Amino acid sequence: MLKPAKKKRILVLGIGNILWADEGFGVRAVEEFHRRYAIDDNVTVLDGGTQGLYLVSFLEQADCLIVFDAIDYGLLPGQLKLVRDDEVPKFTAAKKLSLHQTGFQDVLSAADLLGRCPRELALIGCQPLDLEHWGGPLTAPVRFQIAPAIELACKLLAQWDSPAKPRTAPLPASERLLANNIDHANYEMRARPV
Repeated sequence: MLKPAKKKRILVLGIGNILWADEGFGVRAVEEFHRRYAIDDNVTVLDGGTQGLYLVSFLEQADCLIVFDAIDYGLLPGQLKLVRDDEVPKFTAAKKLSLHQTGFQDVLSAADLLGRCPRELALIGCQPLDLEHWGGPLTAPVRFQIAPAIELACKLLAQWDSPAKPRTAPLPASERLLANNIDHANYEMRARPV
């Protein structure tokens, strides 16, 4: 009798700094993904913020990695780009947007040196418009790409045999990734001009 194949361990990670306008894209995307979707036990959803090398231990435990981030691809503001596998490290260092980005390339390198880098990588990047507005919300072109970015992540999860399922009930406040008035609804919605 054949044993069922062991499910891949998957990490869905958002990185960035919500205090610098579009730099917060990755965190806001993973936050919204977590709010909308329930996932299987083999999938971990993480707000990586600007933690840099502290993320290595999470990568070591993953077979597959999805990263949401603001990346300067040289495209029009708000354009999404999906980069896979060996191409990912190249794009995380293409144009440094902030301290977290160099840190994430270091995270990938450290996990690789330890022989524990995820085998499959996917970077869902969004071209930022504004990185100078301290305390400002995401700009409209970037904010409008959160839903399409989440759709891309859902397609990847389905390909990896761990489909995300829409939540049937609202996510309880105690299970949110961000709290203390820095979640999207309380922080950015309040900062957006009327």
